[in-house]
Amino acid sequence: MKAMILAAGLGTRLKPLTNSKPKALVEVHGKPMLEWLILRLKKYSFDEIIINTYHFADQIKDFLAKKNKFDIRIEISRETKLLDTGGGIKKAAWFFDDDRSFLVHNVDVLTDIDYREVIASHEKENALVTLVVRRKKTSRYFLFNSQNNLCGWQSTKSQERRIVRDEYENLIPLSFMGIHIIEPRIFQYVKDEGAFSIVDTYLQLGAKYDIKAFIGDDYRWNDLGRKENLDEVENEFSDILI
Repeated sequence: MKAMILAAGLGTRLKPLTNSKPKALVEVHGKPMLEWLILRLKKYSFDEIIINTYHFADQIKDFLAKKNKFDIRIEISRETKLLDTGGGIKKAAWFFDDDRSFLVHNVDVLTDIDYREVIASHEKENALVTLVVRRKKTSRYFLFNSQNNLCGWQSTKSQERRIVRDEYENLIPLSFMGIHIIEPRIFQYVKDEGAFSIVDTYLQLGAKYDIKAFIGDDYRWNDLGRKENLDEVENEFSDILI
């Protein structure tokens, strides 16, 4: 199976740790977060991975070479300017040439989720995209109806609310976990070029196509992109950080 790891960000929330290295190589329990994620994806039979890079990109390339690319196919999608999430995924479209759904995963997300369960739900729903979400207080939410269809987005800070389907009452606000399952036919519909957010793409497509929620409340999740979370994660995830 194929996957994409989003690792091009500047890691500003992890400064000063990212002053001299990319976020992906910040260590958690003695190993870079990128290594933990690759090992976990390998466990779930993901054997072809593409990683987008920008900030200290050569360090990631050298790290992968030192690890012999973990004995699987790993490609680099190097960005000469930051393309944001949507632009980064679109730039890597060439990699997903087998007409099979693929996983996209933020490098700074640590979770014990069963990816097989997410994929099974995605296939059962025949969705264009499945977003892993949870009931968690945050500043930005995807909004879903009772059938788990994406209907909109809202920000509690700016009070902005975007509704993309006719339904606008009793919508369920859910926090995105940084994990998606995507059908490669999505690239036929994405017209944006350059740098753009995948959130905007999902909102545009959600009006016509089924973009579904997989509610991951039964699984643990941690945002390693926040410096304050790095220390607590070793106790919370001691069983999988081995």
